[in-house]
Amino acid sequence: MPATAANTPPQPRSAATAASLLLLFAAGLVNFFDRSSLGIAATSIRTELHLSATQIGALLSVFSFAYGIAQLPLAAFLRPRNAQRTLGLGLLLWSAAQAAAGAVHRFGTFLALRIVLGAGESPFYPAGVYLIRQNTAEQQRGRATAVLNLAATLGLAIAPPLLTVIMLRYGWRGMFFALGAAGTVLALLWLFLPQPAVPMTSHDQTPALPFAALLQQRTMWGMMLGFGGLNYVNWFFISWLPGYLETGRHLSIRSSGWLAAGPFLAGACGALLNGMLTDALTKQGMSATKVYRTCILTGLLCCGAATALVEAAATPIGAVALVSAALFCLQFAGTSGWGLVQVMAPRENVPAASALQNFGSFMLASLAPVVTGRLLDRTHSFQIALWVCGAMALFGAVCYATLTHRPIAHAEVAL
Repeated sequence: MPATAANTPPQPRSAATAASLLLLFAAGLVNFFDRSSLGIAATSIRTELHLSATQIGALLSVFSFAYGIAQLPLAAFLRPRNAQRTLGLGLLLWSAAQAAAGAVHRFGTFLALRIVLGAGESPFYPAGVYLIRQNTAEQQRGRATAVLNLAATLGLAIAPPLLTVIMLRYGWRGMFFALGAAGTVLALLWLFLPQPAVPMTSHDQTPALPFAALLQQRTMWGMMLGFGGLNYVNWFFISWLPGYLETGRHLSIRSSGWLAAGPFLAGACGALLNGMLTDALTKQGMSATKVYRTCILTGLLCCGAATALVEAAATPIGAVALVSAALFCLQFAGTSGWGLVQVMAPRENVPAASALQNFGSFMLASLAPVVTGRLLDRTHSFQIALWVCGAMALFGAVCYATLTHRPIAHAEVAL
């Protein structure tokens, strides 16, 4: 049967689509600058506001809890024709919260602004993944998803040295103001960008599954819990890597800022390699589902092993090398994690499934900062926290291996 408009996969269609991907990349950079800013400024903020490591952990965790919980209404609201505007409004909200945090003097106010920041950032991945799924052919989605993940890892790599320089010159408050201003400018560009035309297909006549039906499917739980194990490790390094280098390895703020960039650059390389490899293998006719699952399992197992060995390194450089290996493998796995949700969910369910994956993952990842802060206050060491991260990577691999065998069906399927 010849292809028709109803069953032809979506293709990249216009300059607006290319501009959308470019702005999505820029939004990812700003997003992860904002996420990493508190970890970079933690030592200075603790000193000025007289906070404990546990309170810093709470500030980090409340952001991620808010981010995760906000996925639930987002999944119900996000639709093909409002994904771009939803992301732009979220960017405007989170930038305002980031700027306002530069003026806080009380822990409670800081906590409230971190909640707003988390809620504002919540549309980034679900809307971004859907825009890629909608506008990119299957054989090119690996690289497009890698661009999305590359923005995150490059943002985390550039953030430590860049934000450290800004902080040393203007203070942590000036750094927060600058990030809020940059995000506001980008939000306005995003909101005024023409939206690419979305052609009607036969899938647009198929109603999306309700939450209840999605949550009855084994694969949905496998992606939520499996990505949760992955994201726990990711959020640990985002939150505590500069602090680990300063307090665990006794480096200066300036030195830790530069050394912390290396592991996140390694993560960017892992994301890029995954995108090129998965596209190459799917072009050769291999099942996209099998390719993504294999990459996820390989990456998580290697990440867990490297993370558990970090504290055994004799020198700071050795520790950074092991963290670099861990983040390379983690982002290699994570890029395929976002690829898997695109092939496991029917197209009309990609936004909701992406949001639910984010919700489930952040319910686990949100524990990383506060658990680490508590362990640090009690043991004055990162050893146990790093072992917990290694175990969480293994937990994620087990969930993907045992629960994600079948695609999400169009009809309700019980566990």
